[in-house]
Amino acid sequence: MAELKLSENRDLTRIERIGAHSHIRGLGLDSALEPRQVSEGMVGQAAARKAAGVILQMIKEGKIAGRAVLLAGQPGTGKTAIAMGMAKSLGLETPFAMLAGSELFSLEMSKTEALMQAFRKAIGVRIKEETEVIEGEVVEIQIDRPAVSGAASKTGKLTLKTTEMETVYDLGAKMIEALGKEKVQSGDVVAIDKASGKITKLGRSFSRSRDYDAMGPQTKFVQCPDGELQKRKEVVHCVTLHEIDVINSRTQGFLALFTGDTGEIRAEVREQIDTKVAEWREEGKAEMIPGVLFIDEVHMLDIECFSFLNRALENEMAPILVVATNRGITTIRGTNYKSPHGIPIDLLDRLLIITTQPYTEDEIRKILDIRCQEEDVEMSEEAKCLLTKIGVETSLRYAIHLITAAALACLKRKGKIVEMEDINRVYHLFLDVKRSTQYLIEFQNQYINETGDGDEDDANTMVS
Repeated sequence: MAELKLSENRDLTRIERIGAHSHIRGLGLDSALEPRQVSEGMVGQAAARKAAGVILQMIKEGKIAGRAVLLAGQPGTGKTAIAMGMAKSLGLETPFAMLAGSELFSLEMSKTEALMQAFRKAIGVRIKEETEVIEGEVVEIQIDRPAVSGAASKTGKLTLKTTEMETVYDLGAKMIEALGKEKVQSGDVVAIDKASGKITKLGRSFSRSRDYDAMGPQTKFVQCPDGELQKRKEVVHCVTLHEIDVINSRTQGFLALFTGDTGEIRAEVREQIDTKVAEWREEGKAEMIPGVLFIDEVHMLDIECFSFLNRALENEMAPILVVATNRGITTIRGTNYKSPHGIPIDLLDRLLIITTQPYTEDEIRKILDIRCQEEDVEMSEEAKCLLTKIGVETSLRYAIHLITAAALACLKRKGKIVEMEDINRVYHLFLDVKRSTQYLIEFQNQYINETGDGDEDDANTMVS
């Protein structure tokens, strides 16, 4: 009788995808902003990381606004990695908006509108408001269910205490449902917002820590609150200017935030919002958090976008602009002029330029070690040495791509550790740029070619 094979069910929410920069945790600097050799996923690029660390410190202290930084270097030298490290080091409260230069040309709105929205995504507003909160330890929850279903709604009583007082509150159907959703039980310390009725579970009381309950390691124990049950608390909300724009620009603005269909926002709406935010700042209700806007492949922008950036950086509420490019002296898009990095001279003059250097053989080896660990691949010492040699002769990106491919080749031969033969196999299966170009030159006559004389010289340059 044939075996019945059950299809394997996988929880899709739990699958963590490994991205090109998922191993980056920060810039890898110590308290004196000195770069460690290998730290937080970063390897080498000591001068560039230190410079980025200084910029980061100035952002955190609020001493720098409306400035722009250029990360310039050859392809595969860690420019995007440094930007990602800056984003991770800034923390959750500081807004960090990311944009690729080519994105502006594929959107349904004008280029300058897309840039303006990106700018406003990178400016945060910390809004403070006072609310009345009931905070205490749950002594008892009594819920009276009606004898006949549907005859009447549920009612109940909630007993809360602090170290100084104890009070019984009557519960309605909505509060009973909210308590049920949060799984509140006696011994929990809760905070209830009087205005919205929102219940927040702060943790379990220390007085119940010795109870023989089934508690997981994630159970948080807190002290029983002291003083009055009812307190006035200052609540802080962090939002970006773009979110305020979208919510105020249309009737279903809040939903538009989730769908991403924001459309063009009128200048009058933005002016009104800026005036209101300025009022809140004067009253002490809000404060601005200038964040970071990172534009990758900045050479893809045209002269109109560069003119807009020049003007936008002069605005008092401008974020810190970080741009990256791997181009040398090239034509500025939309003109016939050539310029360093494909950026106009007047904008280059405003930029603080951080350069990245090609990785050494030792650094490539360390990066490959980190990537093997990230991708959960066990590799022998000889295979790592061969992969490092491939990385030096071809490119770091090509060597990183071979890690998972070699792991699959190892799996096919039912091996546990990736050996040299697996690396050798995938090296011959997948070509790098140099070998691919060599192959094209060799069999050029068999391809459909639309090249001029100059293109052949370019191809020869790539091979050499």
